[in-house]
Amino acid sequence: MAGVNEKKFYVLRAVTGKEAKVKDDLDREIRLTDLGRYVSQVFVPTEKVISQRNGKKIVKERPSLPGYIIVEAALVGDVAFRLRSTPNVIGFLGGSRGSDPEPMNPLEVERLMKRADAIAESEGEYEIDFYVGDIVKVTDDAFAGCEATVEEVTPDKRKLKVMVKMFGRKIPLELSYAQVTKEL
Repeated sequence: MAGVNEKKFYVLRAVTGKEAKVKDDLDREIRLTDLGRYVSQVFVPTEKVISQRNGKKIVKERPSLPGYIIVEAALVGDVAFRLRSTPNVIGFLGGSRGSDPEPMNPLEVERLMKRADAIAESEGEYEIDFYVGDIVKVTDDAFAGCEATVEEVTPDKRKLKVMVKMFGRKIPLELSYAQVTKEL
């Protein structure tokens, strides 16, 4: 039989763009009040996005599921009410008004956590589009600092075939998106 204080994962709906604020507010409540006895973790699924500004790559994290926050909690007493009453929280996903929220399927939780680990280890998704004919600067490799012309783009593998002109000759290279910056 499951324990009375058994913690399960639930999805809180939040105002889009306020996910980090809600997480901070809940983390503070967990630290400063008895809510920590009932809520063990608050998780905002994120993804890395790489963009470029002034020739520099910028890596940002943004919610991969905007408006959703995952909490591991034992919904006993007024815990569900306290979670719902957090500023910028709309309510729980699942369950009807007045009833207990539906916990997440354990397989969904496992998949979400594995995805989060994979994202943490990945270099991220690129918001930079490369096109044939673009001029790029090589940032990594024996040709670092050299300008090159994009000859071929393979977006699914995040690879570029470029031509670097050196000593009056064109030298073909295959580089990853991470090894170049786009010249403006």
